[in-house]
Amino acid sequence: MTKYIKYHKNYTEFGEPYQLVLPLNLEGLVPDDDSVRLLSHELEDLDYSLLYQAYSAKGRNPAVDPKTMFKILTYAYSQNIYSCRKIETACKRDINFMWLFAGQKAPDHSTIARFRTGFLADTCEALFYQMVRRLEQMGELSKETVFIDGTKLEACANKYTFVWKKSVGKWEEKMFLKIQEAVTLLNQEYLQAVRIKNDVPVLKGINVCTSPKVS
Repeated sequence: MTKYIKYHKNYTEFGEPYQLVLPLNLEGLVPDDDSVRLLSHELEDLDYSLLYQAYSAKGRNPAVDPKTMFKILTYAYSQNIYSCRKIETACKRDINFMWLFAGQKAPDHSTIARFRTGFLADTCEALFYQMVRRLEQMGELSKETVFIDGTKLEACANKYTFVWKKSVGKWEEKMFLKIQEAVTLLNQEYLQAVRIKNDVPVLKGINVCTSPKVS
């Protein structure tokens, strides 16, 4: 039986040690007015007591601080990154994500998934409520207009991949018109059948025997 050997490929043979010429501190690589700095500043003073309570006091400490994990998820969502694997890749390659970790080890996708669906599930609404309240106090929110987001889902039973609201209203109106036309046609056919039945002459004086009499 042939044994399959896993080879670890190394692509650093043409690499040179650039570590000494790059700044070791990521602080200088992130601009002062970058959005990641603003997000980290606004999320720093939130109350994370419920989030920390979700972790067991008897177990080992989490590899990444829960507050940092919440910052990572919030910043990833603001950059249209939602997949746990894509967030993991960003944590290893994107300087802004590395800056948020502040020297902590980047988590893998399974850690991110457990945090999002487990530890954060019961405290997410409270944390985002605090964030919205904070933005309101700063004058960043007017609350004059409320926007509701929607998600289009493809259904196997649907005629189209997705249907717009205006299209639904248009087809609904046409459907009711067809129903009215069908009801009208049925009424006409019924009245015509009744009229034909009333116009048939009745033959009088004729006895129809179903069986002959036996004398």
